[in-house]
Amino acid sequence: MAVINRDPRTAPHGTRNDAILATVLAAVAVCLALTTDPGRRPDTLGWTLLLAAHVPLVWRRRRPLLVATAVLTLLAAYHALDNNHTAPTPATVVALYTVAATGTVRRTLCVGATVLSASVLVNLFSNPAGAVEVLRISGWVIAVLFCGIDVRYYRRYVAAIVERAERAERTREEEARRRVAEERLRIARDLHDLLAHSITLIGVQTSVAAHVLAADPERLDRETVAKALDDIAETCRTARGELRGTLEVLREADCPDGRGPLPGLDGVPDLVEAARLAGARVEPTVRVEQAPPAVGAAAYRIVQEALTNAVRHAGPEPAVRVELYEADGALRLTVTDDGTGPTPGTAPGFGLVGMRERARSVGGTLDAGPRDAGGFEVSAVLPLTTTGEENG
Repeated sequence: MAVINRDPRTAPHGTRNDAILATVLAAVAVCLALTTDPGRRPDTLGWTLLLAAHVPLVWRRRRPLLVATAVLTLLAAYHALDNNHTAPTPATVVALYTVAATGTVRRTLCVGATVLSASVLVNLFSNPAGAVEVLRISGWVIAVLFCGIDVRYYRRYVAAIVERAERAERTREEEARRRVAEERLRIARDLHDLLAHSITLIGVQTSVAAHVLAADPERLDRETVAKALDDIAETCRTARGELRGTLEVLREADCPDGRGPLPGLDGVPDLVEAARLAGARVEPTVRVEQAPPAVGAAAYRIVQEALTNAVRHAGPEPAVRVELYEADGALRLTVTDDGTGPTPGTAPGFGLVGMRERARSVGGTLDAGPRDAGGFEVSAVLPLTTTGEENG
């Protein structure tokens, strides 16, 4: 089956195998010439033509049409001399089969018509009364050609099946790589949002505690220092819990979709409170009852990053307004502040990029930039009927 399935032109050691085949066929032809039809045993010229007709078969895979022409030309002269007509049959069959199995149907039919015409002419010249012999020759030629055509179509069918299987395998591998890349990007966004938010809050609260300690050591406000340290500890606990959840997702092998519970809109009040503890004056307006998990998670992370940027870049005690409401089948989100925004010339981070990626993951859009009236604004539109929940 491997020999039939493989294209003979691409088979390994083709020339060597064909040389062995030509030698075997020549030996068979000699045996047939000696054992059948003693009255037509070849003479010296007949033996020369018979053996010479087997030599081109060594290159039948490289030049099937040229080889078939050479073989049939030599055998036509052999038959015209009325030598043993059975002996060259195996070589003729192999030459015709190779043409049919490696060429097009049109070329095969043209070769078949030429061979049949030549066979009829030679047979009529050497044996005018052999009409039955003409029919026998024609039947064998047609059968060999159609056998080669069938094998050729079968090989094309097998090649198509193999190609589809390889393409499906490549598609599965590409899909697996794509999912791995998406998961890595999602985890990177989660870690960025978590660490940036927590470290920013810890930095602000530490600055408050340091300021209280250094402002007037003799009249130390222990209550303010204790509150700042408690806020730092609470932020650390929250960050540790979220970080543990992210790491558990990475370690979990039996989780169906490879992720833990998604944060949602119910976590926005905690973000607002954390920003207030860091010194921001936040005014939240939430007029959304519920949202798909992926949309709620995207909105949560966008608000988290926007508040983190406001606390970090908007200056001391910025006024921040957070709005979430539903309109035209979409969740609309805006976070504005009255601060100065990022300092020109500083190295860009991944915050805005991550927010835009989260919006796109659920089919939404996000715009961010300075306001004409001063400050910075982040606005996003997230469809509530999304098919991108798996990317949340």
